[in-house]
Amino acid sequence: MNTHQHNLIPVKEVKVWDIPGGVHPPENKHQSMQLPLGEISLPAEMIHPLSQHIGAPAEPIVAEGDHVLAGQKIAEAVGPFSAPIHASTSGTVSSITERTLPHPSGMSGECIVITPDGQDQFIDFSGTEDYLSLSHDELVAKIRDAGIAGMGGAGFPTAVKLNPKSVNRIDTLIINGTECEPYITADDMLMQTRADDVIKGTQLLAHIVGNPERLVIGIEDNKPEAISAVRQAAQGTNIEVAVFPTKYPSGGEKQLIQIITGQEVPSGDIPASIGIVVQNVGTTVAAYEAVRFGKPLIERITTVVGESLQTQRNIKVRLGTPISHILAEHGFNEKKASRVIMGGPMMGYTLANDQVPVVKTSNCLLAPTKKELPNPDFAQACIRCGMCAEACPAGLLPQQMYWYAQAEDYDRLQAHNLMDCIECGACSFVCPSSIPLVQYYRAAKGTIRQMAVEKEKSDRSRQRFEFRQERIAKAEAEKEAKRLARKQAAEAAKKKQAEAKAAGENSTNKADDLIAAALARTQSKQLSPEEQKARLERGVISAQSRVEKLREKLREADETMAAKLAAQVKQAEQKLADAEKKLADFKPDQTPAAAPAADADDPVARAIANAQAKMAMAPDEKIKASIESLHKRLAKAEEKLAAAKASGDATTDALQAGADKLKEKIATAEKELAELQTQAPAQPTAPEPQVQDAASAAIEKAKAKAAAMANMSDDDKLRAQVEALQGRLEKAQQRLQKAEAEGDDNVEAFRAAAEKMQAKLEEAKAKLPAQQAAESAPEPKAQDAVHSPEQTAAGAAIEKAKAKAAAMANMSEADKLKAQVESLQGRLEKAQQRLAKAEAEGDSNVDAFRTAAEKLQTKLEETQANLEQV
Repeated sequence: MNTHQHNLIPVKEVKVWDIPGGVHPPENKHQSMQLPLGEISLPAEMIHPLSQHIGAPAEPIVAEGDHVLAGQKIAEAVGPFSAPIHASTSGTVSSITERTLPHPSGMSGECIVITPDGQDQFIDFSGTEDYLSLSHDELVAKIRDAGIAGMGGAGFPTAVKLNPKSVNRIDTLIINGTECEPYITADDMLMQTRADDVIKGTQLLAHIVGNPERLVIGIEDNKPEAISAVRQAAQGTNIEVAVFPTKYPSGGEKQLIQIITGQEVPSGDIPASIGIVVQNVGTTVAAYEAVRFGKPLIERITTVVGESLQTQRNIKVRLGTPISHILAEHGFNEKKASRVIMGGPMMGYTLANDQVPVVKTSNCLLAPTKKELPNPDFAQACIRCGMCAEACPAGLLPQQMYWYAQAEDYDRLQAHNLMDCIECGACSFVCPSSIPLVQYYRAAKGTIRQMAVEKEKSDRSRQRFEFRQERIAKAEAEKEAKRLARKQAAEAAKKKQAEAKAAGENSTNKADDLIAAALARTQSKQLSPEEQKARLERGVISAQSRVEKLREKLREADETMAAKLAAQVKQAEQKLADAEKKLADFKPDQTPAAAPAADADDPVARAIANAQAKMAMAPDEKIKASIESLHKRLAKAEEKLAAAKASGDATTDALQAGADKLKEKIATAEKELAELQTQAPAQPTAPEPQVQDAASAAIEKAKAKAAAMANMSDDDKLRAQVEALQGRLEKAQQRLQKAEAEGDDNVEAFRAAAEKMQAKLEEAKAKLPAQQAAESAPEPKAQDAVHSPEQTAAGAAIEKAKAKAAAMANMSEADKLKAQVESLQGRLEKAQQRLAKAEAEGDSNVDAFRTAAEKLQTKLEETQANLEQV
């Protein structure tokens, strides 16, 4: 099994298993192993990205101008899936700004930039000699505080990995020394030079995870010197050294588990779910240094390789060192280089520029020549050879995932276990069509993760909405219960009053509704002028306070809330202006008049009393009364709608539209009531004198009209009714003409009202003798004679309607139906044109247009059926 067995110390063989798929690319590892481990000078600046690991970026705890020492913490971890950042040399924080990150996308992120002072002074490290005596939590805290993250790939915070759930009992600890990627030899050099620290680190990690039964260090057989050094250091311990054949990508976490244990990690699970923890050798040594010596992660071994460099070797480099400085130290020839790659040729990525820094996961810097690693060929069509499926170590179907990624069919990608892809690049390596399969998979994974985040946000919003709806429903139920209780109490009071009246007692009836209660309060409360003025002043102060609060909110609001708050400010300013006007117009000699007593036998007096009571009601009581009335109307409308649906009546759509409109009015009224209740409570203001005068005038007018009607003969009453109907018909036809000219959505309603008014007028005229009807017709005005038809469009419409009515009166039933069919056909054609225009423009009223057209279509069909019967 081992081709270099003669260089190794004889040990017991460890059984290993094979993995499916895999490839054997050129290793190219000898170039960087010709020289010993080296070091380079400090650069002019150190760049520390706040995100060097999986999870949330760290939070800066230093400011520009601060002087820091090597090993000092400069950014604190945020949450459990995060890791702190430490300065790698002494110097001054020159800036905290956006810089390009070492990332495949070339994106930028926040970085702490330090200018070294050349002194390279360190903080005092606080080590622990007897670290095995520390508790699990203390050891994990030390590793977390040192900023240790996975140094072999993704950069998973090590403290999280060493702290599995209590239900996951760890029985195997695997230290990954495979390093299967071509060109990279950083872990090989670490195992050769620091094998003792690898063993001590393994024992430390084993102690943290509960001393599992099996400890294994896995190494490929192409590293004979590292195998020998580690076996030598492991003598006398219970640590196994598993050597297995070289095959890419045997260094993947799940692949290494399968090689050493023969077990497979279930899809979607982590190794801890089957009792296994895997750590990289570099991470293991860094954790040992953090616990034993108190040293944070500020440097690592990195392979610098490629034929465009004069010197190829492994170096110990400080984190934050710019790539440009490393290349310059190794004689980089930019003209010969094809590109600069962070990582190896299989899983690495081309850097956007050489100003990005070395981070915790930077294990290799590859600068090949154009001949050594030419640019990839242009992708060609897939020939369905199936070589990608044979090479996939995860047992996936790369070809199918490629098609689904192209089609953005993310559901099928997830069904084909896209998230199990380790992005090793084996499929791309063997593809004869040079299709960059891994790039498609990476992009699809990013989209799926973003969709998951958006779905989570949507779910939270939905839960908040459902909770709000439940809360509103509960409040409505409580309100309804209180209303029923009040109703029952009122009924009980009525019953008691009736019993008292039957017994001869004189008792006054208490009103059972809001209007009567408001009337009683108005009659009982008489405010003095001083009290009225004080109430008006309190109203102005309250309005001013609300305007100031809303303006302050508007200044601090973001763009999404600015428009809404601006509207509220404008409304509040209008209310303030109204309150100030009321105060300015107030006259001390004004006192509220007592509401006249409502005579039960006089409907006019009762209407007057109700009107005054409404005027005296508080705004919230008015809205409550309106809501109660609307609910009653809605109940009746829904009863009619249910009956129409059961009988298949053609008026179902109209009844549904009416019910929906009532629901909208109820929702609007409830919203106004809620807003009114949330405002600062203010005392109700006295009724305006002008409003009282207008109401009094209307009342007197109604009284005079009722008195005049009482003294008129039946013929005079009919004549007055005809005159009133003619005036109302003129107004209705003017509204119809204006609605047709403006293309109003309610033109059908205006037309129906005008036709109904015309029918009433004809009916009233029929009751009058011919002579009286002629006398009752309005005389033409002199001014109408001098106006052109264009100037009197409304008058022309009236005359046209009159002529049409006269013509219809002399027509037979069949002719009337024919004329009605023609009229309906024209109106239907216009309605369909409006509907088509609304659908093309995405008008919000398209449903209303569609309902109107369908209603006309139904009416036309009914009229045509009647015509056929005649």
